[in-house]
Amino acid sequence: MKKIIELSLLPHEADNKKIIEERVSRQKHLGNITGFRINKKSIDARRNPIKVNLQVEIIIEEEFSMFRFLPHQFIEADKNKSVVIIGAGPAGLFTALRLLEDGINPIIIERGKNVKDRRRDVANINKQQLINPNSNYCFGEGGAGTYSDGKLYTRSNKRGNTQKILELFVQHGADETILIENHPHIGTNKLPKIIEQIRNTILSCGGEIHFNTLLTDINIINDKVESITTADVASGIEKKITTENLVLATGHSARDIYKLLHQKKVVLEAKPFAMGVRVEHQQSLIDKIQYHCNDLKAVEKIREHLPAAAYSLVQQVEGRGVYSFCMCPGGIIAPCATEQNQIVVNGWSPSKRNNQYANSGMVVSIEPEDYKEFKNHGALAGMYFQQQLEQACWLAGGETQVAPAQRLQDFVNGKISSSLPDCSYQPGIKSIALNELLPASISKRLRDGFKHFGKKMNGYLNNDAVVVAVESRTSSPVRIPRNPHTYEHVTVSGLYPIAEGAGYAGGIMSAAMDGQQCAAKIIEKMLAK
Repeated sequence: MKKIIELSLLPHEADNKKIIEERVSRQKHLGNITGFRINKKSIDARRNPIKVNLQVEIIIEEEFSMFRFLPHQFIEADKNKSVVIIGAGPAGLFTALRLLEDGINPIIIERGKNVKDRRRDVANINKQQLINPNSNYCFGEGGAGTYSDGKLYTRSNKRGNTQKILELFVQHGADETILIENHPHIGTNKLPKIIEQIRNTILSCGGEIHFNTLLTDINIINDKVESITTADVASGIEKKITTENLVLATGHSARDIYKLLHQKKVVLEAKPFAMGVRVEHQQSLIDKIQYHCNDLKAVEKIREHLPAAAYSLVQQVEGRGVYSFCMCPGGIIAPCATEQNQIVVNGWSPSKRNNQYANSGMVVSIEPEDYKEFKNHGALAGMYFQQQLEQACWLAGGETQVAPAQRLQDFVNGKISSSLPDCSYQPGIKSIALNELLPASISKRLRDGFKHFGKKMNGYLNNDAVVVAVESRTSSPVRIPRNPHTYEHVTVSGLYPIAEGAGYAGGIMSAAMDGQQCAAKIIEKMLAK
C-alpha cells in the first residue's frame, strides 16, 4: 500500500534527511513503513519564514524499491520504415526516441556540429567575436536548448507526458532530482553529456544523424513531400533523400527555412511574439529580495539550504504584456546571434547556479502594428522586423558582438550612462541610449514595466543593474500551420512542422513533448497503411 503525505518544513529541516525520516516515522498509525521517497519538492517564499513543501510517498506493508521508473525500451530500427527529421534540438531528438520505441528508423539532418565540436564555435563567439552561421548557440546538436540552462518546466502539461520526458533525461544521465523539483533544471554544463548519450541511444538502435548538413530544398509534388535536397556544409556537395515523412524541427532561428517555404508557396502564418532586453542584477540582491533577508549575512545563511532565487514578473502596459522571460539565477548573458551582423542576447545558468549574477529577458508583446512597414513580406514580416533591430544593435555596438547597454535606472529615466557596471556578457557591452535604439513601442513599455517591477520587488529598480539589448528570439514570429489531429501541414501531406520553429512550443519540455506527439501521429499513419 502507498500513502501520500505533505510536509511543510523550514529550509534547514528539508535539507536534513534525518529530520524528514523522523517526520515520516510519526505516521506509525499507517502500519509497517518499509520505505519512503520524496515525489515533489517546492519552495514557498511568499512570506517569512520560508517553507519547503515536500510531497512524500510512504510505502506500507510491501517491498520498497528505490527505482522510480522502469527504463524506456527502444527497438532496432527497420531501414524500410524511415522518417527524416530536420534538426537535432530537443524536438528532433525526442521525435527520434519515440520512433525507435516502435522500431522506425529516424534520419536526423543537422546543419551544425556535434555537441563537442560545437563548443569551439561557441567559444569563438565569446573570445574572437566570430560567428559560424551553422554552429553557434542556436544551431548544432542539442539545439538552442543545450545552452539555455536546461529549464525543464512548462505550462503545457496538456500537450504530452511531462513525466516521461523527465524520465528519458534521467535515463540518459540527468540527476534524479529533476523528477521531484517544482522547477527542475539540468544546467548548461551538464546538458552536453546528456545530449551525447541520447545520440548514442539513437545510433545504437540503427538511427542516423548527419551533422554539418543543410536542408536546401523540399521537393513537393501534388501537395505531397517526395524528397529533400541536402548539402554538405564544407563541400557544398548535394544529396537527394527520398521520403514521404519529413519532420521540421528546425527551431525559431532557422530563417532560411522560413524563406524556403515562403518561396515554395507553402502556407505560413504570422504569430504573436515578444522582444525586449536582458536585465542583469547581482544574484545576492535577488536572493535578498525574494528570501526576505535584511542584509548579505542573512542571504549567505539562508543560501546554505536554498538555491539561487528566481523571479517571475508580468505587467500590462498600454494594452500589452511586459514580462520576464527565461530568468536565469546565477547565470550568464550569452551572445546568440546566428549571423555576423546581428546582436542577439539570451541567458543560461550552470547546474549549481553559482555565478554572481542573475539575468532575465524583459520583453514586450509585439503586434502587427509594430512592424507594419514590413507588411510586404507577408507572413515573414515579424521576422524581418526582428532582423532589422538585431542589425541596428550590431551597428550601435561597433559592428562587433559588443552589445548596447545602459544602467537600469538610467534607461528608465532617459539618462545616458557615463559608465557601466561589470557584466557577465563576455564580448563586452557599450553605453548606448537604448531609448533611441529600441522602437518606442518597446522602450516606453519597458520603462513603465520596470517602474512597476521596482514596486513589486523593493530594490529591483537600481542603477547597479544593467540592461543589455536585444532579446529578440523569445519565440518564432512565424507559424507553420498544421492539422491538429494529424500534425501534418494543412496543405502539404507528409510535412510535419513541430515545436518552436513551427510555433507550437516554447522551451525544452514543450518541444520534446511536441516531438513525441508528432512521432506518435506518424506511427499511427504508418500502421494504418
